Amino acid sequence: MASTRTDPLTLEVVELIGTVVARYHTEYELAAGQHSLTGAQARVLTLLAMAPIPMRRVAETLKCEPSNVTGIVDRLEARGLVERRPDPADRRVKLAAVTEAGRQTARDLRDGLDFAREPLAELTRDDRVALRDLLRRMLGERT
Repeated sequence: MASTRTDPLTLEVVELIGTVVARYHTEYELAAGQHSLTGAQARVLTLLAMAPIPMRRVAETLKCEPSNVTGIVDRLEARGLVERRPDPADRRVKLAAVTEAGRQTARDLRDGLDFAREPLAELTRDDRVALRDLLRRMLGERT
């Protein structure tokens, strides 16, 4: 009996996941470019659209160096998409937060990502729920 590492079905699933990820990144870069953003800038903007967070946590979440985040936030701030605010809980900490223009750009960016929308629309609601739940399980989240 083959282990799950060499099982042909497992290998096929891993390849399919890789293909989905590659397509997502390609489309994300194209969508970011339509807003004159780099992929990294778009990822930071999208993350900050959820909630203001400390710069250090932005770096941790995106798995990059804090100095890189500083430069990205500087460029987004220069465009009026992001601002720095003192953290109300600790005024020594700076939070990065989207402006209203940044929130709209993040929304437009998300709405421009449609490579998966059409194929997902062909799935039933039950299929989409099952897929979501399986992906959550793979990520170790509770459903």
